[in-house]
Amino acid sequence: MTRRPEYLVPFFALLLCWGCTLAKVDVAVVGQRTALENQVLGTYNAIDRDMLLVASVRGVDTQGRLRKPPETSRGHQDAVAAMQLINFHDDDIAAFKKLGWVGENRDGLLTPFAMDKKAIPPSLAEVAGRFREAELKSIVEQVNKARMVIMERVIFLGEGLGEADLPKVQAIFAKLNRENATPGEKVQQEDGGWVVK
Repeated sequence: MTRRPEYLVPFFALLLCWGCTLAKVDVAVVGQRTALENQVLGTYNAIDRDMLLVASVRGVDTQGRLRKPPETSRGHQDAVAAMQLINFHDDDIAAFKKLGWVGENRDGLLTPFAMDKKAIPPSLAEVAGRFREAELKSIVEQVNKARMVIMERVIFLGEGLGEADLPKVQAIFAKLNRENATPGEKVQQEDGGWVVK
């Protein structure tokens, strides 16, 4: 009986695979984020996580005694409160956008438009009937103020960022808002012109 050397087994396996090829994969990169965009998004997501953690922390211990919340800075508290306010008004803002009453501007903020109540889709009739112009403007002002608090917090927490970087951060938020806008919503382009997505 002849014996085959064991070192030849990997060699024959390599020969068998020699003709094998992997399927060609074309990867189309739709858009790449800059380092600053990634930094801003990472900081924003950290603030969002903090807000969720604050909402989920139990206020009592296992014996039913009140537990003291962890110490946080005033800036942290303001950013968490701003995120909560934005989340609270999220449904209303989405409806305002669908109605064309509000659009995302190039500064990362909301811009109110005239409240046209003539051509309201039946699915939004109830929402449209609940709001007056003063309430719409008040909600937009509150959300814009909260967005500014968050952008300022991103700058404060961002390594190498300062007050002079606010326009860059606003431009990043505006870009994200344009990307996340749904068809039919008004968005302001970088050149200042408004379009309906």
